[in-house]
Amino acid sequence: MTSQVYYRKWRPQALADVVGQEPITRTLLNALDAGRVSHAYLFCGPRGTGKTSTGRILAKAVNCLENEGQGEPCNHCQMCTGITEGHALDVVEVDAASNTGVDDIRRLRETVNYSPNQARYKVYIIDEVHMLSTAASNALLKTLEEPPPHVIFILATTETHKLLPTILSRCQRFDFRRLSQPDVVGKLEQIAAAEEITVAPEGLNLIARSAKGSLRDAENLLQQVATYYGTEVTLAQVKDMLGITGDARVKELATHVLAADVSAGMQTIESVNQDGLDLRQFNRELVAFLREMLLASSGAAAATDLTAADRAELEKLAQDTTLARVLDAVKRFGQLDFSQDQYSSLPLELALVDTALAAEKVDAASVPPPPATAAAPPRTRPPERPRATATAPGVEPVPEP
Repeated sequence: MTSQVYYRKWRPQALADVVGQEPITRTLLNALDAGRVSHAYLFCGPRGTGKTSTGRILAKAVNCLENEGQGEPCNHCQMCTGITEGHALDVVEVDAASNTGVDDIRRLRETVNYSPNQARYKVYIIDEVHMLSTAASNALLKTLEEPPPHVIFILATTETHKLLPTILSRCQRFDFRRLSQPDVVGKLEQIAAAEEITVAPEGLNLIARSAKGSLRDAENLLQQVATYYGTEVTLAQVKDMLGITGDARVKELATHVLAADVSAGMQTIESVNQDGLDLRQFNRELVAFLREMLLASSGAAAATDLTAADRAELEKLAQDTTLARVLDAVKRFGQLDFSQDQYSSLPLELALVDTALAAEKVDAASVPPPPATAAAPPRTRPPERPRATATAPGVEPVPEP
């Protein structure tokens, strides 16, 4: 028997369970309480932020047999359990990425006109709706313009700009935001406690940071760590699973880069390369450290999720350099491309030299020019003598004015 993946096992079943999207869930709850549910919704935002889960919860809420379509779903009645288990006939999920043609939408339009079998509303959840072809989007638009009263459309997309403006204008739009790190960590702590997994708090923070605001990715990473290492997971094991080196030479190389010390920097890069570290991951950690330096140099060290001791050390390092130099280093190392050869240290070496040369140019430009020497007084020309003018015989010369 296969175990269920965490992101499905711990999918939210009520609007109150949706993490990090309180403005959206509160608005939907108010609409349910007032009986003012729209015929079409557009849920847009990054992946793994709860768009499809919120659509399923809304489908349960409008069809719940106990609350009669007002408020949170009970998750116990026949309709709620049927939608949760995925066998409710009146809740149709369509993957627009694999049903992009106009014929698929035409078949959907034919079924829209039929009344629901058991539920109060027929709910169509169309995921990745931006993948529909232009003809299919126009066919869907016709249905959105004049929908039957028993139908609710929920469109989900990660790329809103690819949708027709006419579709956007016919939907109530909700923008799902990337989840904050504390929100993701809080959810991971709940899952870990329920699954009886002990993970170091710093490990959960690393997992949440690696997920980049996607709760689904964070849940998958937590399951991978637990599957590989068991119920007792240390910080070092989390770093190993995520491919994070945690090497002290990250800080060492950053110091050499900001000091424009090419020789010492080359030696550090060669040492890292000889030890067989993943240079791409090493560069990611270097850029992350330089970003923290950028925040410290800007006076925003409090925005980093570091301990007080690490933050104090970062601010001390920032005092030995300039904001312009840190900014230049972040740009150059942040644009490195290891796609050609991920085992070559050449991109790191070139970025080190480029940063040092740029620093030299800035330092040379900041040197004031030498003081100018006193100029000699201008020479004065002696007054010119009046020139004699030739006159004809017997004619007196005319004096010059």
